[in-house]
Amino acid sequence: MTVRAASVPVASADAFAAVGPADGANPNGSASRVRTRRLADGRAVAEAGLRLSGLHCAACGGLIDAALRAVPGVERVEVNAALEHAELRWRPEATDLECVLAALRAAGYDAALDDTPQVARLMQREQRAQLMRWLLATLCAMQVMMLAAPSYLPSGRDLAPDLQRLLNWGGWVLTLPVVLLSATPFFAGAWRSLRQRTLGMDVPVALGIAVTFVASSAATFHPGGWLGHEVYFDSLTMFVAIVLGARWLEMRARHRAVQQLDRAAREVELRALRLDEHGTPREVDARELAVGDRLLVPLGQAFAADGRIETGDTAVDESLLSGESRPLARRAGEAVQGGSLNVGAPVTVRVERVGDDSALQRIVELVRSAATQRPAWSRVADRWAAPFLWAVLLLAAGGAAVWGVIDPSRALWVAVAVLIVTCPCALSLAVPASLLAAAGALARRGVLLRRLDMLDALARVDEVFIDKTGTLTADALALRAVVALTPLPPGEAAALADRAATLARWSAHPLARALAAARAGAVDGWSAVREETGRGLSALDAHGRRWRLGSTAYVGVSDPAAADDDAPAALWFGAEPDASAAAAAATDGPCIRIEFDEVLRPDAAALVARWRADGVKLTLLSGDRRARAERIGCALRVDAVIAEATPQAKLDAVAAAQARGAVVAMVGDGINDAPVLARADVSLVMGQGAQLARARADAVLTGSRLDDLDFARRVALRARRVVRQNIAWAAGYNLVSVPLALSGTLPPWAAGLGMALSSLLVVGNAARLARMR
Repeated sequence: MTVRAASVPVASADAFAAVGPADGANPNGSASRVRTRRLADGRAVAEAGLRLSGLHCAACGGLIDAALRAVPGVERVEVNAALEHAELRWRPEATDLECVLAALRAAGYDAALDDTPQVARLMQREQRAQLMRWLLATLCAMQVMMLAAPSYLPSGRDLAPDLQRLLNWGGWVLTLPVVLLSATPFFAGAWRSLRQRTLGMDVPVALGIAVTFVASSAATFHPGGWLGHEVYFDSLTMFVAIVLGARWLEMRARHRAVQQLDRAAREVELRALRLDEHGTPREVDARELAVGDRLLVPLGQAFAADGRIETGDTAVDESLLSGESRPLARRAGEAVQGGSLNVGAPVTVRVERVGDDSALQRIVELVRSAATQRPAWSRVADRWAAPFLWAVLLLAAGGAAVWGVIDPSRALWVAVAVLIVTCPCALSLAVPASLLAAAGALARRGVLLRRLDMLDALARVDEVFIDKTGTLTADALALRAVVALTPLPPGEAAALADRAATLARWSAHPLARALAAARAGAVDGWSAVREETGRGLSALDAHGRRWRLGSTAYVGVSDPAAADDDAPAALWFGAEPDASAAAAAATDGPCIRIEFDEVLRPDAAALVARWRADGVKLTLLSGDRRARAERIGCALRVDAVIAEATPQAKLDAVAAAQARGAVVAMVGDGINDAPVLARADVSLVMGQGAQLARARADAVLTGSRLDDLDFARRVALRARRVVRQNIAWAAGYNLVSVPLALSGTLPPWAAGLGMALSSLLVVGNAARLARMR
């Protein structure tokens, strides 16, 4: 096992300096709305995050990127198609947000500013429209199938010509709304692709729909024409309904992920009690705070901004920010960081840094930057999509050309059969159906997915970075040892620890609570109990002797362990010197040191052992002291330990592993883990973790069982096998069906039926994942 301390990074030279909100922006809005910044070179730029609408595939991200970059004045565009999100930067003197949105809408998409009510309305409108298209297509497809059923029966060949024409006319009427209303996204997507001189997945779909409808319409109106008398309205409507259903399922999954992200982001936004000129506290949004404001921070509340304590002494929990597992004493005049938790006593704080200048916001900015750099499976799909689609179109055109010489009356139907049989309907269902079934199995176990395609990355993971505090270790500290600091009879140190536990029950300090939980005893026997915040607790026993529980200075003992930063957390307990009239001098009272340590979760060792046996490299990544991190790492036998790591250092460690070609997973729970969670190929967060960490994770464990991590990986491995089986089936189906379609032995109706059956098989195979336990 290797152990190394992470270095503290130097601030970047191109750091931003906020100069105020952009024109028309809400000055009290969140940092995700329009904001104006001044770069290090003095230039002022405007930035905004947009929630996108109208995306159907990974290629849409490229189209949006090209459309936005074409706007004069736009300097930077970062589109995440999986999250339907874009980050923009532009020069305010050259363009504005309205021009950017107009260009986006001209490209066939829509957007709304992040963290605005328009986002929810945009998603509702998009989901409702998609659902209505699918319902319309499904209803019409069922009716068309009923009209077409007689033609498939043996007795159907005996239908009278006028009755057959009546059925065809009925099919045409019912197909018309499917083509004109339900299928509009395919035609719109194909037109956008062609206008951008690219080839998207909508092109062959739209071409097949159009050709089938036009040819079937011609056969309906002129059954004796060169296109013949066969109509395929049933195949067309069923095809549109199935593809729309798959897209609706994907849209629902994406929107659930976006809504979970937004809810978590809103929960991150802190509330604060600001003191007015009369000293009266008033609750305000932390975004409204300004430098110089005075805040009242009650016990148990988070500090809403960076500042300095004016009155009161307390202890702060910075584990979510730095990874430090021990509560840290903070006295009047000392600095506190926004996002840390007040666990000692109520204090008043003078705000010194807010917004982009605060420690919490600097971590948030790292999160945003890392999220835009997430590796995406869509890049691989984009690389193969264009060659596949060109091959489909060339096959259809080639088949039509050859049959134009052999039998012109069958040329068009051969082309249509090729377009239908090669349509990626089963392929479009292979992945989402499997992932949704796997997500259902995980949800029943308490593992909630925010990004469905994380399952593929989780199955391929070969290196895991795992946080220590709160992830591998339990939330509460546990009693480690009792050390006598004065000569004591045998067994007296343990008896004193029991006595200290009865006094500890009078305090809400984390270490006092840990001691009280570790030792039995009542609170009786003490009187004149006094607590000095940040120092300790004192009380009189039944004999009138005063005992103290707290720091060395408070108890009045000299102990070298108190100055050791790597020593475990501790409380000191002792009696004041006993000065009796009969004694010539006071005698020192008994004194002990009560040490505490983090406790591994009961299933941590088993998890590490299983993953290492599977060939997964595990690195313990912690902001805690090196000695404490090394102690946990040795106990678990992980491969490496990185200690004293800042958020940037954690990000650098993951980036270095990815640069070596590793597929990286990150498991954490703190605000300081959020940037690295966003950068990792797959990220998981314990349910009690910070909201910002949960907002950027791919999966959240609602419970505290590490066994759920192993279950998630087993589901991911099984899902990958099912996806491969589905893709293999779809590919095999095409290998068999395409030659049949090209040879003219597979009519379009059979191609459509085969396409539907292959889709049903894919869905049925995927449903097996939902039964995993």
